[in-house]
Amino acid sequence: MDINALYNEWLEKATADPDLKSELMAIKDSEEEKLDRFYRCLEFGTAGLRGVIGAGTNRMNYYTVCQATQGLSDFLNKHFENPSIAIGYDSRIKSDYFSIEAAKVLAANGIKVYLYKELQPTPCLSFAIRYFKTSSGIILTASHNPAKYNGYKCYNSNGYQMTDEEAAETYEFIQKVDYFTGIKTMDFDEAVKNGLIEYMGDDVIEKFLDEVQKQCVNPQCCKEADLKVIYTPLNGTGNKPVRKILNRIGVEQVYVVPEQENPDGNFPTCPFPNPEIQQAFDCGLKMAEQIKPDLLLATDPDCDRVGIAVPDGNGGYKLMSGNEVGAMLLNYLLSQKQANGTLSENSIAVKSFVSTDLAEAIAKKYNCTFKNLLTGFKYIGELITQLEAQGRSDDFVMGFEESYGYLAGTHARDKDAVVASMLICEMAAYYKTHGKGLAQVMDELYSEFGYYFNKVESYTFEGAAGMEKMAGIMDSLRNNPPAEFASMSVTKIDDYKTSVSTSLVDGSTSVIELPKSNVLAYTLTDGNKIIVRPSGTEPKIKAYITAVGADKDEAQAIAEKLLADANEIMK
Repeated sequence: MDINALYNEWLEKATADPDLKSELMAIKDSEEEKLDRFYRCLEFGTAGLRGVIGAGTNRMNYYTVCQATQGLSDFLNKHFENPSIAIGYDSRIKSDYFSIEAAKVLAANGIKVYLYKELQPTPCLSFAIRYFKTSSGIILTASHNPAKYNGYKCYNSNGYQMTDEEAAETYEFIQKVDYFTGIKTMDFDEAVKNGLIEYMGDDVIEKFLDEVQKQCVNPQCCKEADLKVIYTPLNGTGNKPVRKILNRIGVEQVYVVPEQENPDGNFPTCPFPNPEIQQAFDCGLKMAEQIKPDLLLATDPDCDRVGIAVPDGNGGYKLMSGNEVGAMLLNYLLSQKQANGTLSENSIAVKSFVSTDLAEAIAKKYNCTFKNLLTGFKYIGELITQLEAQGRSDDFVMGFEESYGYLAGTHARDKDAVVASMLICEMAAYYKTHGKGLAQVMDELYSEFGYYFNKVESYTFEGAAGMEKMAGIMDSLRNNPPAEFASMSVTKIDDYKTSVSTSLVDGSTSVIELPKSNVLAYTLTDGNKIIVRPSGTEPKIKAYITAVGADKDEAQAIAEKLLADANEIMK
């Protein structure tokens, strides 16, 4: 691969967006900068594309987005007689621009486009796919990544992200498309006039909110509790839909963080707009000193994840983990559905296999079937679709991932921070009317089921060298499997890439009945676990640690020892 030849070609031909030429000119004397932009092409996988915004084959720009869209068009025209697609976008830099350009490519290929006329949450895109019965869907978002990133998530006709097979075939089409000569496009206004592009009306969002509201289990308790909430959309898409749904269910005291209220892809107050981290709550916590809310909510830019902070009983606020919120929501839904007689005899709940095992213990109490699936909400979406085909939609209670993604209801096939925000507020209101805060509720669950301490550690490996190191770490773990962590023996190794589960106690093996994935899981003594998994969308390896103890102190001590060993592996 001749990096300079690629650079010169782009410098000459990449004229569609003037920002690209300016950037290329600025790096003309830096071989390192050229290498980083051209050493590879962005890969299209089940999560679509994701990368830094800028010029080059390893960047999100007009050409990489339109190349992907042309490949997707070829895929859709092969498999559907009259294909159609829904498109959404978030507040990120160039998301609106990329959505328009993608729509023009699809229209030029004869594909009908339904386009949201303003930024909307990811679950609204999933809903629109099923509402309009389209063949596919695209949303321009990089979820909770820093401002320099954008992404292109692609969905199938069921409303969840593409399967491995669909993504692989689409990628084959994409690779055949030349950036500068292979992309079809047409005038936007002409496409609208010819009916190839149609803006979705406000009624679509209202129907989405109607379906969300149906998930309430105690519809009146919010008005009775007089709940007080501070909310931040983190300069993303959640501002309108979250406030609307909270108003519908009677949460009238909602205080929005002013500097994070309006869409802004630069995320000026929170460079990492991720509700998993403290920084996302800093502005809201300052407001809390005066307002004294019952709850703080933060949704990420595309509003598919939500984090919360709650009163700690000592005048301050504590952030609750995604595992804790998932466990509490599951317990709330199961207990209240059982109490009001709406819990199905064949109820089912589901989580990603890296999420807390506490959820399984809770489900067992209510005779609810529980399933663990691979990380990626599409697997939960697939399960819901299977239940729907069997006439069992009402059996689905909820699904969640430890990374702050939750879904109750079958209106979407992706995680939904709109329905999650509503149910979290309803849950907080219900317990408030019973004299309890959410911190107390969580402590009661730990007292009943045991203390499960979960920790996720991310290790970042940037650039070409980083990709090689990530692969080397995973290869080393497979070729030289550890016999212990933190002086605790490994009793079982699950390799999801080979689909083999190996007992180190008796040497027996069994088949893992899940799709293949580059994941290694180590079960240790006393229910402790470490799971190692490269991210599918970021240059990171994540270590998921589960430590089980009689109390918090014991569980945390075990977790720190496990983390120390994980850190050594990732050096």
